[in-house]
Amino acid sequence: MDSKLRFLLHKSLVLEQTKQVHAQLLLNRHNHLEPILIHQTLHFTKDFSRTIVNYVKRIILKGFQSSKVSTFSWGCLVRFLSQHRKFKEAVTSYIEMNNSGVPPSSHAITSVLRACGKIESVVDGNSVHAQAVKSGLCGCVYVQTGLVGLYSRLGYIDMAKKAFDEIGEKNTVSWNSLLHGYLESGDLEEARRVFDDIPVKDVVSWNLIISSYAKRGDMSSSRSLFLAMPLKSTASWNILIGGYVNCGETKLARTCFDAMPDKSSVSWITMISGYTKSGDVESAEELFRQMFKKDKLVYDAMIACYAQNGKPKDALKLFSQMLEANSGVGLQPDEITLSSVVSASSQLGDTSFGTWVESYITEHGIQMDDLLSTSLIDLYMKGGEFDKAFKLFNGLNKKDTVSYSAMITGCGINGLAAEAIRLIQEMIEKNILPNQVTFTGLLSACSHSGLVQDGYKCFDLMKKYNVEPSADHYGIMVDMLGRAGRLEEAYEVINGMPMKPNAGVWGALLLASGLHNSVEFGEIACRHCVELESDPSGYLSHLANIYTSVGRWDDVRNARAKMEEKKLRKTLGCSWVEGSNH
Repeated sequence: MDSKLRFLLHKSLVLEQTKQVHAQLLLNRHNHLEPILIHQTLHFTKDFSRTIVNYVKRIILKGFQSSKVSTFSWGCLVRFLSQHRKFKEAVTSYIEMNNSGVPPSSHAITSVLRACGKIESVVDGNSVHAQAVKSGLCGCVYVQTGLVGLYSRLGYIDMAKKAFDEIGEKNTVSWNSLLHGYLESGDLEEARRVFDDIPVKDVVSWNLIISSYAKRGDMSSSRSLFLAMPLKSTASWNILIGGYVNCGETKLARTCFDAMPDKSSVSWITMISGYTKSGDVESAEELFRQMFKKDKLVYDAMIACYAQNGKPKDALKLFSQMLEANSGVGLQPDEITLSSVVSASSQLGDTSFGTWVESYITEHGIQMDDLLSTSLIDLYMKGGEFDKAFKLFNGLNKKDTVSYSAMITGCGINGLAAEAIRLIQEMIEKNILPNQVTFTGLLSACSHSGLVQDGYKCFDLMKKYNVEPSADHYGIMVDMLGRAGRLEEAYEVINGMPMKPNAGVWGALLLASGLHNSVEFGEIACRHCVELESDPSGYLSHLANIYTSVGRWDDVRNARAKMEEKKLRKTLGCSWVEGSNH
């Protein structure tokens, strides 16, 4: 019976089968085989399972095992949690083991050191280090390497180097941990020296150094190292593609993508994200259609592409496909998916979708993180549902520039200048730096509320926080001054712009000229709009209306004649192009 049970324990079993085997263990009093059951259950669980974790913990906490056996079982659990990125839970389980009086294993210490580094817990990391010394495990190369990794991630590079120097027989993982530490500290020069000193480099060594150059935008060095690699992994290719994408070199990224021998889901997602940034939705769609098997992350990338490029209806249509279980897709959206979909709904002004999302996450147990909350804040503020927006905003775990900007932008759209100014003051008090989006919302609020002096103060505030005003910001200033009838000041603002004014800026002056029946500034603004736009009929129509308001009928006829002339030229041009294609 013992040999038969051992044979079953070394098979890959689903949870129900595992429970049946466990029942046989207990029935035949083979409790000593429980650690093997725990190890094999966790080993064969490829994806994280809360049910499995709870089941294993129930076995461990029964307390029937010896101290040595418990050490092994707890170590398996802590390692499993750390491997599946449940870092806080790994630390909590390690503390629970320690409080139970169970001595740690080298595997448990190595895994919890990684977890402490990931969550940047100095206190827990130091405690584990002290316990490793007390347990006599500091001579283990895996624990020593874990200490190098811990202090590297915490930014204590000198301590990481000290731990590294104490390792008797350094392996490649030890070298990679130190390399990672120098890269994290921003010392690329020293990191390169460490890389060159590694006696036996593995794929991780190469990927770390290639990635560091790519992040700096030095794609020449990154590519040279990539070409020098003796063995390239899919991750190596993805790093190079991602580097080109971040530098805006979409064509080079696509060349690398097409040359890849084996593509992973990350490869496709990175390339789709590149097209998202460049606004090339058609190329992103082409890649999406080419994929034979699409996972949730690929759908997330394509939905985000639509949402970020002004195609909200397409984003919602693709999202509905994820929800249709009988379509063959049947993918479960999470907070990342929903954030993009909420953004799309915000563009359509459909606040009812926000209520649906809140119900959906409650029903499916999805965590409302700050990213999703901020998307809903943006939706509700733009839709005028301020109570819902402020409730979510006040419930955020960590308010940042993005969440404040969403609130201030909503205030701008709805003319809530006093609230927008209060929020920017609150940001500054909390040392949260505003960005261009923040000031777009703030200036819009002042413009819609007619608060010219406050608008000037906000505009000057941009210089204080090293935010370079864009043409859009100047356009809002022109709109604000124009609404207030201060057309001459608005014209001076345009003349003082460091960049060439676009049609949007001149259009703001033209609209203001119409409000105040100013022929002089209307003509100036319209002349520039006609020069900048291929179809200026709307601007000429607006100028004609200004002429009408002051009774200049000859000028009205001339403006309308120019409109007809522009329309005729456009029609003839289109006809010529169509004819040349036949």
